[in-house]
Amino acid sequence: METAINYFAVFGGLDVKIDTTKPLGVLIKRHILDAYYDLHDEVDKVVKADNVGYKILSGIALGDRRINSAFKRADCEFEDGIEIVQTLCEKEVIFEETSMDHLTNQFEENDAADKLLFVSPFIRFWFAFVAPLYRGVKREEYDEVYERFDNRKQEFMDLIFEQLCHEYLKVTFKDDEIDEIGRYWDGDDEIELLAQTYSGKVIIGSCRYLDSKTKKSEINRLRELCEKLEIVPDTVVLFSKKGFTNELKAEKGEGLRLFTAKSLKALVN
Repeated sequence: METAINYFAVFGGLDVKIDTTKPLGVLIKRHILDAYYDLHDEVDKVVKADNVGYKILSGIALGDRRINSAFKRADCEFEDGIEIVQTLCEKEVIFEETSMDHLTNQFEENDAADKLLFVSPFIRFWFAFVAPLYRGVKREEYDEVYERFDNRKQEFMDLIFEQLCHEYLKVTFKDDEIDEIGRYWDGDDEIELLAQTYSGKVIIGSCRYLDSKTKKSEINRLRELCEKLEIVPDTVVLFSKKGFTNELKAEKGEGLRLFTAKSLKALVN
């Protein structure tokens, strides 16, 4: 399942048949870099943005996804940038995400800027690793692309894993379906998964796509954050790529549910 997640993070939304027995780098070259000119035309038809729009998209793909940060990376004024963002949202290239502070005690105090998400994982990959380095790609010089991808691979995969975890909860909480789901952020305080069911129950969680087991300290961190934000969760859910320590597994019960990357197979069944 880890392979499927990694490959989806790059090729999701791209209409090509992927051979998952081949290394990811080989497939990136075959289906994206060697096909640069055709894909550039396809992306351009979908995005239909000017140079500033392309810079904003690269800023979203490479930065912390906050609107203000993307505009700073693109060196454009807020008024100009927000108009471009609205157009890109209308074209369903990206969409805005607001911190779910209404489920905390920070509703009146949190002035964190909205964040932006790509609709297509492939478009995100394109604007993170291909479009900014197009000169070398045109010359079929791909080393810089691979180097940047290797340096940012972890954070790049983290977000896709979070999004898949969100989708998993939507399809698995059948008895009390999810009404809204998203994230919370304000300063250094961040929650990767915050949701509310139609009956009003609150779910809080974390998503760890690391090559190590998640420890009990993770549940302790969430409990401290809940206390600070005055959140009283009905259920805590932890997603971990490599599973959990025995100490954390011992905490599992009605109020704590544990899932691994393998759990996400439910999304493709």
